[in-house]
Amino acid sequence: MELLNNSQKQQQQKQQQFHVLVVDDSVIDRKLLERLLRDSSCKAATFVDSGDKALEYLGLLGDDLHNASSTSSESFQQNGIKVNLIMTDYCMPGMSGYDLLKRIKLQGSSWKDVPVVIMSSENVPSRISMCMEGGAEEFLLKPLQQSDLEKLQPCFLKSFEQESASHNENKSNKPTALSHEHASKLHFVSTIATTILRFWNSL
Repeated sequence: MELLNNSQKQQQQKQQQFHVLVVDDSVIDRKLLERLLRDSSCKAATFVDSGDKALEYLGLLGDDLHNASSTSSESFQQNGIKVNLIMTDYCMPGMSGYDLLKRIKLQGSSWKDVPVVIMSSENVPSRISMCMEGGAEEFLLKPLQQSDLEKLQPCFLKSFEQESASHNENKSNKPTALSHEHASKLHFVSTIATTILRFWNSL
């Protein structure tokens, strides 16, 4: 029983470190989701009311798209911004949740591996299928309930595992770089030593 409690505590601590980006033009739905996330122990969340503002926050708006392209394994952190999960409404003025999903999942985007959850008050099978095929992790019907947040536990775990794998990959690459640098220094010292020995032998 103690092991189970420790496991639950570790999972809760990980979840508290997650950052959720919520995109919804409805103030009521944003407030509801804020409360649900807080009750689920997820303390870090950013709320925006449009797809354009979400893209701006992620650095994917206009000319920023090229700058935010993935050049390393930093899929969950860009320019100091960390996002582990994106939850977006489907029906919004201007850019729909599906359009936002396509921009996030665009090849080369540094956020393409971040799980995206679509929310909608309309149960339209063709719309659900389109979003799931477009890369959505889950499609939730409004109004959201605490049980819906519990369905997202695999998303939190997936995000954490991918972030950990990314961190370990970057960490494993560092010794290689250091060893190359060390080898270069040894070669330089060896060359100097050889030159000095030749000079003394010529005397």
